[in-house]
Amino acid sequence: MKKIYSFILLLLMNLSIVAQEKKTVMNPTEDNVFKIVNPNYELSPYTGMTKQHWKDAAFYLLKGAFSYIHNLDDPMKFPKQPGVSYPIDEVKVPTEKLEGLCRTLFIAAPLLKDNPNLVINNIKVADYYRYQMGLLTNPASPSYIVPRPKNGGPNQNLVEFGALSVSMLIAPEILWDPLPQVQKDELAQTMLSYGDGPTVPSNWKFFNIFVMSFFKSKGYAVNEPLMVEYLQKSLDHYRGDGWYNDNPAFDYYSMWAFQMYGMLWSEYIGKQYYPEFAAKFEDNFKDVKNNYPYMFSRNGEMIMWGRSISYRIGATIPFPLMGFETDKAAVNFGWMRRISSGVLQQFLQNPNFMKDNVPTLGFYGAFEPAVQSYSCRGSVYWMGKAFLGLMVPDDNPFWTAKENEGPWGKEFEKNTVYNKFQKGSEILITDYSNIGAAELRAWCNVPVIKAWEKFRGSENYNRLSYNSAFPWQADGANGEVAMNYVFKNSKKEWEPFRMYTFKKFEEGIYYRDVVLETNPNVKFNLADIPLANGILRVDKNNSSDSIEMRLGHYALPKLDIEIKTTVKKVKGHQITIIDNGKYQLAMIPLLGWDKMEVLKSKGLYPAADESAVINLSHNFVPQKDHSEIFATLMLWKKSGEKWTDKELLPVKTIQYSKTTNTAKISIRKGGNREVKF
Repeated sequence: MKKIYSFILLLLMNLSIVAQEKKTVMNPTEDNVFKIVNPNYELSPYTGMTKQHWKDAAFYLLKGAFSYIHNLDDPMKFPKQPGVSYPIDEVKVPTEKLEGLCRTLFIAAPLLKDNPNLVINNIKVADYYRYQMGLLTNPASPSYIVPRPKNGGPNQNLVEFGALSVSMLIAPEILWDPLPQVQKDELAQTMLSYGDGPTVPSNWKFFNIFVMSFFKSKGYAVNEPLMVEYLQKSLDHYRGDGWYNDNPAFDYYSMWAFQMYGMLWSEYIGKQYYPEFAAKFEDNFKDVKNNYPYMFSRNGEMIMWGRSISYRIGATIPFPLMGFETDKAAVNFGWMRRISSGVLQQFLQNPNFMKDNVPTLGFYGAFEPAVQSYSCRGSVYWMGKAFLGLMVPDDNPFWTAKENEGPWGKEFEKNTVYNKFQKGSEILITDYSNIGAAELRAWCNVPVIKAWEKFRGSENYNRLSYNSAFPWQADGANGEVAMNYVFKNSKKEWEPFRMYTFKKFEEGIYYRDVVLETNPNVKFNLADIPLANGILRVDKNNSSDSIEMRLGHYALPKLDIEIKTTVKKVKGHQITIIDNGKYQLAMIPLLGWDKMEVLKSKGLYPAADESAVINLSHNFVPQKDHSEIFATLMLWKKSGEKWTDKELLPVKTIQYSKTTNTAKISIRKGGNREVKF
């Protein structure tokens, strides 16, 4: 009993710190995984998470960042991850510090709204951010940001000042009001030098918009014609079904940038000053709920797709912001929160997510193939946008509705596949009820050879499809490929397809044409047919050159056991199955292929050091080849589930007619299909 009393006394002696950290879930120096304390399975039967747990998760991330802050002068600068990320030299260090400061504020601002006296690592958090904001305009400080020269172009400082403006807009009483007037004027001068200036023809226009909007709300003169121009140009990026184009690609920037910015701007400033623009942004936002949620798995896992994937949980921010919609009855808030909390758990509970108390650059853990050179270690706190959802009031249905699984729970039937085609963006979202996975198909058409932004034609965008259950594996130097074709080019290097052109989505078939970047004589017509347990590919090879080629299935990571390979025959067709104890993948060549093998790799997979993928290969010779049609089954099941012969071979026949340029397919239980190239 004496020990208990002594322990209580010790806690009371440190009350000032404990009061701030009592709800924390871990000490980042002692544990590496976010833990849910006192889960509420009555309100949230699938995740156990409530709004308080979201606050705990935010505190968990912010506490890790503040483990590097011991006094007010310490910048938000973190250990560099080896690889392409910046800084390579000291020139970009001030921008690196600015990123860490402004992006961690996405997490800090909502927490400070809830508790202005928040203390972490013996540092008063509000004091720290206000002090650091002062250093931005102090020429004597290493954190000083030089105002944009009169003829200077857009740069990273604009991005971060846009982010800072978002936080100041939602928490002005914390971050702005206490500042002395001279500091306010200095910040206005520096930040407006970037905001009232040139931008990049993408989501960047919103950075200018937020900078000018904030200072307009505080009585400063701003370039309103330019702001109105950028507002309209941002709206012009909209393509329907909730998707904005980020010039040139579609990716998560549509959601954690365009949709988030449009909704927040409308809520906090647009309705007051520019109601017509606000109404348009809000109307575009309404489309999200009918499409985007289907891109997440039954368990709330997001798909690894596109650049800046290190921002991970930032992809959830549209879901809580639906709480600001006027027609709340039209939103299934229980499903929206189930997805959002599921994504938080997907990453924050992965032991590889954090390193040195800071999120890694990668997907689950550090993964160099997914990292872009414009990122530094502080860049990952862009994921903190998810916690701007904490600005949604406690009594909002996003927080009070009981978790549910949306269509996964009642509408999606077993052994059935569901497609949602996004007409404007030409994206196909597919949900597989048997394994609870979501999948997407899109297009990319960006050359890599002479491009500066080579990542736009990389594995981030060029896969035939992307699946929530099977994150993409990077291409190997020896031709290992997952969910794409590769070809031996003139340099004797394996080159993947990346120059796609969308053609149509018709009768459950997704059509694209594609050409090899280095050789326009290598070209295919592609047809994807999602099935209950996987994909049927029926692709026409229109190449006029002889070429060595490969096609890969999704890859599997090595988990606790060795990946098991099984080879069998069903009705004369060779079948290869790999099983990692969680999933099993089967590949069945139907037409055109010569060889099938399992290729094992190291360092190519985002969730494990070792992985395996099934590859098909063929040496194509146009004049001699017996078939220009390459038909392939790429199937999956959960590990431990048995395959029937009919499941492994759902296709009865494929008959191709050169005259009509069509392939007639007979599918068991799925009726007949006709591929019309």
